Amino acid sequence: MTGLLEPLGVGAAESAVYLRTISAPGSTVAELADCLGMAPGRVRGLLTRLVEAGLITRVTGRPVRYLPAPPDVAVDALVRRRQEELEQVRGYARTLARRLEEAPRQGVAGMIDLIEGEQAVVEHAVRLQMGARQEVLIVDCPPYLYSPAPGNQQEAQSMRRGVQYRAVYHAPILDEPGRMEDLLANAAVGEEARVLPSVRMKMLIADRRQALIPVSFEATELRSVILVHASPLLSALVTSFEHLWEQAVPLSGCRNAEGPDKSDRDMLTMLAAGMKDRAIARALGITERSVTRRMARLLNTLGAETRFQAALQAAKRGWL
Repeated sequence: MTGLLEPLGVGAAESAVYLRTISAPGSTVAELADCLGMAPGRVRGLLTRLVEAGLITRVTGRPVRYLPAPPDVAVDALVRRRQEELEQVRGYARTLARRLEEAPRQGVAGMIDLIEGEQAVVEHAVRLQMGARQEVLIVDCPPYLYSPAPGNQQEAQSMRRGVQYRAVYHAPILDEPGRMEDLLANAAVGEEARVLPSVRMKMLIADRRQALIPVSFEATELRSVILVHASPLLSALVTSFEHLWEQAVPLSGCRNAEGPDKSDRDMLTMLAAGMKDRAIARALGITERSVTRRMARLLNTLGAETRFQAALQAAKRGWL
């Protein structure tokens, strides 16, 4: 109980003296010192701080005695005071943040930072997403830090705060176990997902203010990345993302009620993702021969010669 008031800026020793005065109102310095096993000089100093905090009042006389203020009133006052102090700190933090944003960045060193080490890369990816207020843009393709690549746990949290996610996926990775399930789970909570047969411009952009990209788009590992700040380079990355987005095939969105049934829509979604017949058959619980037969029927219905053309036509019709 002696640390009861520490969250309000009252130390353990002061709390002990305050609680003792509640148990024995009207105590003197000598009585409190004797009961608590403290030196009278220390108790006198603690009482002075408690009086200043409004938790205790002095009763004049010989000797001076101390009475506790009503706990509910006194603690409420301390809580309000602490809240005001925290609001001041919050306001100061916002001022510092604005000052940092407005500070001019000089040369290349001001536009980018090199982030090295697996843990540092992960922390920056998390920080960008958790700090986003409006949107996160992702191009999801190798390389990955871990294999198999883990799901994006921050995405659902950020979307619950109203952050919009748009992601372009490198189709071949969706054949990996669990990856299609991750994509569909993300889409279910609001992610706008599209896919390209091949994309090698891995990036994560938060609020068009900062981005993470590999040191090289041809890199085969991800132990070093570049943090890009507001600059022409960042603008170029955003433009590149939007270009890829326009070229990619949607995997979710409005579905035409007059289109195919759910089973065929699921097949078209997997087709657009570039999944192989075996993976589609496994996901739908049918044979590869059935996949081939139904795929041929869908291509004929859509007037497409290739699977990718079929996915494009299905997207234009609102079937995906």
